[in-house]
Amino acid sequence: MRIQIRPTLVFGHKGAKDPAVIDLVWLTDLLRDIDQGKTLVSACKKAGLSYRNVWQKVNEVEEALGFKLMDRVRGHGSQLSEYAHYLIQFIDDFDDKTRRLGQTSLSHLEEGFAQFRVKSEKRWSLASSSDPIIQQVMGGVDRIDLSIAGSGEALERLLNYEVDMAGFHVSDPQASKTIAKRLQKEGMQIFPVMKRVQGLMIEKGNPLNITRLKDLVRPNIRFINRQRSSGTRLLLDTALAKEGIDPKKIKGYDNEEFTHSAIATSILAKKADVGMGVKSVALENGLDFIQIKDEVFFLAMREELVLNKDIGKFVRKIRQLSEEVPGYKSVGLKRQIAGWI
Repeated sequence: MRIQIRPTLVFGHKGAKDPAVIDLVWLTDLLRDIDQGKTLVSACKKAGLSYRNVWQKVNEVEEALGFKLMDRVRGHGSQLSEYAHYLIQFIDDFDDKTRRLGQTSLSHLEEGFAQFRVKSEKRWSLASSSDPIIQQVMGGVDRIDLSIAGSGEALERLLNYEVDMAGFHVSDPQASKTIAKRLQKEGMQIFPVMKRVQGLMIEKGNPLNITRLKDLVRPNIRFINRQRSSGTRLLLDTALAKEGIDPKKIKGYDNEEFTHSAIATSILAKKADVGMGVKSVALENGLDFIQIKDEVFFLAMREELVLNKDIGKFVRKIRQLSEEVPGYKSVGLKRQIAGWI
C-alpha cells in the first residue's frame, strides 16, 4: 500500500456543505506540462481526464481564486499566467519545506496502520457441536469465533465454506468412516481430539429408579431431548432403534434444548426427569449419570489451516483439558481410533 501526504486546495463559501476540493499536485503537474510546451489536449490525456472536464476544473479554480491560471492565445494554445508560475513555485517550496516533516508523519501513520492490521488479523470461524471442553478452551484462544451447531449442521456449514472448521462427534465407527470419506473427498482434514462418555442425566439420588433406556417409555418419566441434527440426538435415536424402542412413546421426546448444560438445567429446575448429555456436565451439576455410549469428538478443517500455529495451539489445549475432565480422554493419534476414519 502506498501512502502519500498531498496538499489540496479547498474553496467555497464558509460553512458550505460540499466545498470544492482540488489536488494541488495534480493541478501543478498539469500546469508544468503546459509550461513545457505540451498542448492542453496531451496534458489532459496524461491526467486521464477529458478536455472538457479539465477545463471545467481549471475554470472553477480560477473563479475561486479570482485570477487566471492560463491565457488562451489564439494560434499559440494556452500559456501560463504569472499567477500559475507563482503556484508552481509555491508547491515546489512547499515540497522542500515539508518533505522531512512529511516523511516523519508518514512513518507515524504507517506504524499506526500496522498496529491496526495486527489487531484485525484474520479470524477463523468454528461451528461445533455443544461441548463444555470446547467452550472452555475458547475462553483462552484468540482469533477463533465459535458458533454452536449440531454435528450435522456444523459439517454442512464447513462443506459449504460458511465456516473454517467444524467440531462433531460420532459414536459409530461405520458412520464415522462415511463422514470421513465425504470430508476427504472435499479436501478437508480430520483430526480426532478426544473421546467422551454420553448417557442419561438424572436427578440426584435417582428417585424414579431409571436404570436403562427402556425406562424412558414409562408414563411417569418426563424426558428432555436435544435438537434435531445434533450428534447427541442421533446417538439417542440409534440406541433407541437398536433396542426397538418407539420414540413416540417417550413423554417429552419432542421437547428440545441446544446444549448439554441446558439439559442439566431443565432437570435441576424439575422441568424434566431425565435427558441425554455428557458425563462431565452431569457431575458438574450434581446429577446422577447412566453411561450409554462412548464416542469420538473430531475437528475437521480446510487443508490450509493444518499447519497454522494458532489452530495447532487450539487443538493441543482441547487434548490437554480432556485429560483433566472426568468422562473424557485425549486422542492424539489416528491409530488410537483405528477403523473410525
